[in-house]
Amino acid sequence: MSRVNRPYVGIPSFLRARICEDLATLDAAIAVLGVPFDEGSPFLPGSRFAPRALREHSLRFYGSGRGYYDPETRREYLVEEMAQGLIADAGDVDIHPANAERTFANITAAVRAILDHGAMPVVLGGDHSITYPVFRAFDETLHVIHFDAHTDYAPFENDLQHTNSHAFRHIAGMPNALSLTQVGIRSLRHSPDQVEPIIAAGNRVIPMGEFRRLGPAGIAELLPAGARVYVSIDVDAMDMSLVPGCVSAEPNGMSYPELRDSLKAIAERHEVAAFDFVEVNPPLDVGTGVTAYLGALTVIEFLGQICAQPRWAARRRAKAA
Repeated sequence: MSRVNRPYVGIPSFLRARICEDLATLDAAIAVLGVPFDEGSPFLPGSRFAPRALREHSLRFYGSGRGYYDPETRREYLVEEMAQGLIADAGDVDIHPANAERTFANITAAVRAILDHGAMPVVLGGDHSITYPVFRAFDETLHVIHFDAHTDYAPFENDLQHTNSHAFRHIAGMPNALSLTQVGIRSLRHSPDQVEPIIAAGNRVIPMGEFRRLGPAGIAELLPAGARVYVSIDVDAMDMSLVPGCVSAEPNGMSYPELRDSLKAIAERHEVAAFDFVEVNPPLDVGTGVTAYLGALTVIEFLGQICAQPRWAARRRAKAA
């Protein structure tokens, strides 16, 4: 094995992708962007360290540098993307401590720069407040699919509007959000005004009981085939027994296969415009970093499924041309 393939050697860019230090020079099909922001967390901070932890654990999947192999399907994924340098690590957004609005402006500007260069943003949080400034970078209309234990739809009161409990109240009111589908909702810490207005507006809240009745394919079938979607994944969509490094973990969550298969079904049925992964809290994780590892695995597998679709292959050929 080459020395550079060892996960503890070298600069930990995501999947050892080349680092783009200036988005004005971005030339890639996929841009991984870190947002080390956790000032939207009203309880325990620490998710600011997640982008770095996710990058470090992604190195364990680098292997030969030609994608990853799944023994279940006996297929390799991300081979062309990694071999041809189609993935770039765009570094981290500049964070302005105690100035959420300025940080949010930086997030939106960075995502817009990625979109302007024709790349798909893959965003590593950070707490869930970051999804709002990420999503507002899009001019096109998109359906939003949100995996979480919580709706993150808190009312704007007491001068609070930028916490990780507010992101989807912002997003649901935006003109480019065609619909909002929230999957895995279960926390008893909700109040009626965090759930009922979503449903009244014609959006969907899928608690765990309904999720298990529908199954992964049923979740994907809630939207018309071929829809353009933005996917937001909170690590606490999974059961709390799986994610010790998460402040807001809840019982009765998804198993890893349930989340994995749901994301696979979405990738197969829809066109993913972008996705984010949030709320890993490394200071709370156990010594092996299992939550960060599970997070890196989720991001890599979902990205692999997106890039395995014929529509992506056509885009890759166009990019090469």
